[in-house]
Amino acid sequence: MSDNLPETTHGGDATLAHEPIPDPGLPEHQWRPTDVDPKAERRAERQVAGLFMLAILGAIGFIVSYIAFHVGDHPDTIGNLGASNLALGLCLAVTLLGMGAGMIQWARKLMGDHEIMEMRHPASSSQADREAAIAILQTGLEESGLGRRPLVRNTLLAAGGVLGLLPVIMLRDLGPLPGDKLDHTIWDIGTWTPEMQAWWKTQDRSLQRVVRDVVGTPIKVTDLEIGDLVNAEPEVLFAVDPDTKQLVVDGTDQLVDKAKAAVILHRMLPQDIVSQQTLNWSVDGIVCYSKICTHVGCPISLNERTTHHLLCPCHQSTFDLADAGKVLFGPAARPLPQLELTVDDEGYLAARRDFTQPVGPSFWERG
Repeated sequence: MSDNLPETTHGGDATLAHEPIPDPGLPEHQWRPTDVDPKAERRAERQVAGLFMLAILGAIGFIVSYIAFHVGDHPDTIGNLGASNLALGLCLAVTLLGMGAGMIQWARKLMGDHEIMEMRHPASSSQADREAAIAILQTGLEESGLGRRPLVRNTLLAAGGVLGLLPVIMLRDLGPLPGDKLDHTIWDIGTWTPEMQAWWKTQDRSLQRVVRDVVGTPIKVTDLEIGDLVNAEPEVLFAVDPDTKQLVVDGTDQLVDKAKAAVILHRMLPQDIVSQQTLNWSVDGIVCYSKICTHVGCPISLNERTTHHLLCPCHQSTFDLADAGKVLFGPAARPLPQLELTVDDEGYLAARRDFTQPVGPSFWERG
C-alpha cells in the first residue's frame, strides 16, 4: 500500500480508496453528431457564430439607444415606459444572452468530448502532476478549436470587444465634460452676464472686492490679524439690482458661480512668505487661494496657524500657503490656484484679475 494514499474501512474490510471499480456500470460512450458528421459540425459552428453576431447586434443597439433616446424633463417613451431604459435593458440582455448561449453551444457541440477518470491523489500535487495539468490545459485549448475555427474565434473576439465598449459608453452618464468652464470664474468681470454688467456700471469701480462668505461684507487689511483664515467670495454674488431689488445672480447660477469662485484669505507675516509670486500677489501678508482642493474638489479650510499649511478634510492633501500653494502631502497633484490681491481706493481688499489657471480637480481636458 502506498504511504501517500489513505486507507478506508467498511465493515472491518480494508480497501484502498484509490482503486477504481472495475465496472462502474456506465453505458458505452456515445459520440455526438458533430463528432462524426462534418455537416453537423459546420452547422453547429454557424450556430455559434450566429449567436455571437446576435451579441454584436445587441451591443450596437445599446449604443444607438443610448444616443437616440432623449432623457430628462420630457423623456421619450415606449408605451408608459421610458424608452431609454427599456431599450438599453433589452439590448444589453440580447448581448449577454448571445454571448452566453454561444459559449454554451460551443462547449456542448464543438469542444472535445472525452470521458476522463482521475485517480485520487494527495492534496499536494507532485511536479509530474503539475506538468500533466499544464498539458491537459494545453490539450483543452487545442481541442477548443480556436486555431482551426477562425469563424468562431473572430466572432467571439468581435462580440467581446463590442461588449467591452458598453461600460465605456456609460461613463458618459458621469456628467458633461467641463470643457473650459473651470478656466474662468466670476472673478473675471469680462465673463459676466448683461445683468451683472448693468449692476457693475452703477458701482463706478474697476476692481471687484473680496467679501466675506454668507454675509457679503467687504474686508479691509486691518480686519485680519496674523493667523486668521476667512472664507470669502466675489462681491457680485451679493449684488442686488436697484430696480427689482433681487439678487443679480440667483438660483442655480449662483450656486455654480459660488462653488467655482470660493476662496480663502489667510494673513501671515510678510517675512514668512517663501514664494516671490505669493509675496507679489499678497497685501501686507494676506494671501488668497481657491477653496477647492485640486484632488477631487472638496472645500478646504483646516488651517495650521503656525505653519501656514492648509489641510483638506477629505483625503488629507496639505498645501503650503506661504509657498504658492504647493502640495506638501496627500493625493492632490497640483498647487492651489492663487488669486492676485490689491487694495481699492477705499481700502478694501480686491482682486486684480481672475485665477491664472483652472480651479478644482484635474480633468481630461486640462492642458
